[in-house]
Amino acid sequence: MEGQPQNKTCVIFSRVSSEGERQNTDRQIKSLEDYAQREGMTILKTFSEHKSGGAKLEDRPVFTSCIEYCLANSVKYLLVSEVSRLGRSTLQILRAIEQLNESKVSVYIQNLNIYTLLENGEINPLASIILVLLGEFAAQERLLIAGRLSSGRKRYIEKGGKVGRPKGSLANQEREQEKYKTVIALLKKGVSHKTIAQITGISPTTVQRIKNKYLNTK
Repeated sequence: MEGQPQNKTCVIFSRVSSEGERQNTDRQIKSLEDYAQREGMTILKTFSEHKSGGAKLEDRPVFTSCIEYCLANSVKYLLVSEVSRLGRSTLQILRAIEQLNESKVSVYIQNLNIYTLLENGEINPLASIILVLLGEFAAQERLLIAGRLSSGRKRYIEKGGKVGRPKGSLANQEREQEKYKTVIALLKKGVSHKTIAQITGISPTTVQRIKNKYLNTK
């Protein structure tokens, strides 16, 4: 890119939830390697994590090692295919990006085609808005879900239901709502399907399905 600093070193970080043939990081890595080559970046190291993004930081040694490597080696760019690859905990993601940005490591989010830092090293306001929105929506949705679950559990007990781990379709629905809490929050705010798909990395078809299932009911 014209005007970019001479230091164009980068690190690639990829993640899938579990080890296995159906889930691997090869596609993420290949796409990011191609991008780095087109942009004339030098890849210093590639980190591949097979772990749920919702795990605590202490249970994600690959992710923490990646952050530490970037900071220790004055890496210019950290490349990821989408924000969710950094993790499912919005607070964790925001803290990690803040730490990287303070050390002038710019995170490139491929599906949004944005850097968290501008070429002059200043914070990219567009990236900040998107990340803050994600954080706010996720926090609000967690509170709403907790309230709904508490209310539903109370009604269930009042009707003679047994307290314990939920089973069947109710449990599946609760898990799905938790999984797509950011999508639901963005839909409630009137954000377009295309924008939601770009921000979350979830297909527009899935966004529509979630809308039909949880927001179009009367």
